[in-house]
Amino acid sequence: MTEPNLTTPGPNDDASGSGSAAHLLVGDTPVARYVLAPDLGVEHGLRPYLHPVRTLAGTVVTDALPADHVWHLGASLAVQDVNGTNLWGGRTYVRDIGYVWRGDHGRIDHLGWEERRPDRLDQRLRWCDPTGAVLLTERRTLTASAVPDHPAAWRLDLASTLTAPTGQDIVLGSPATNGRLGGAGYGGFFWRATAAEPPEVFAGELVGEEAVNGCDRPWVALRGRAPTGAAYTLVFSGLSPGDRWFVRTTMYPGVCVAYAFEQTVTIPAGTSRHGHHRVVVVDGRLDPDAAAGLVARDG
Repeated sequence: MTEPNLTTPGPNDDASGSGSAAHLLVGDTPVARYVLAPDLGVEHGLRPYLHPVRTLAGTVVTDALPADHVWHLGASLAVQDVNGTNLWGGRTYVRDIGYVWRGDHGRIDHLGWEERRPDRLDQRLRWCDPTGAVLLTERRTLTASAVPDHPAAWRLDLASTLTAPTGQDIVLGSPATNGRLGGAGYGGFFWRATAAEPPEVFAGELVGEEAVNGCDRPWVALRGRAPTGAAYTLVFSGLSPGDRWFVRTTMYPGVCVAYAFEQTVTIPAGTSRHGHHRVVVVDGRLDPDAAAGLVARDG
């Protein structure tokens, strides 16, 4: 496999580099802002992210730069340990020591567009270590679409292909694989929600953070109330083989498709890892049967 060209602009690149954000729409309704190059310190785990993400009625359902974890950036794709580089942000968990600040933060850079439409963003990225060396290249597509026969819902799809360099295996890890206990296997596609009080989480008959965290059910729903008082439900699906759900509701509201929940994952040199994650964003409260029906109908 030949390595992707990292310097030649694609057919839809902004050659001036002046654009710092893109937007997704469902019909004429803006539903998400996609920040391409955040103006933040490297300790935040610099990466593209979605915020704010809104329901069709306009309720904001993501949070960014929250005081408890300022490196949580809306909805984003990030891993805390990529061959020893922290691409998540914040402190790094070190075996037998705990969380420490280290100069190990890398960054995920937007390289250019393959396609850019109001409902579809198709981009090229690279994941870099602190020196700028390329760890992974990525092709990512974000799409926003209506849910047929459900006027209060829309769906976000994120498809990602991560490719290792031809001469190096790339190992993905997490605090859990580095020795942290308590089901802290986070890292992957992560959604930091906003909520006026701890939200509810369920996956079929599994209810609550303790039951859902670490499971591999086909879908997980987070049901909460925004600071404005508006109710919302987020229904997540799209685990790849070996992925697990990482969820938090008491410390903070968040759901993650965790790539290395219990064991490290290796992307062999010159090969790719594929993922396709979906979030259905709903105004109002769905019960488990309605959430399951929505996932089944949505395919």
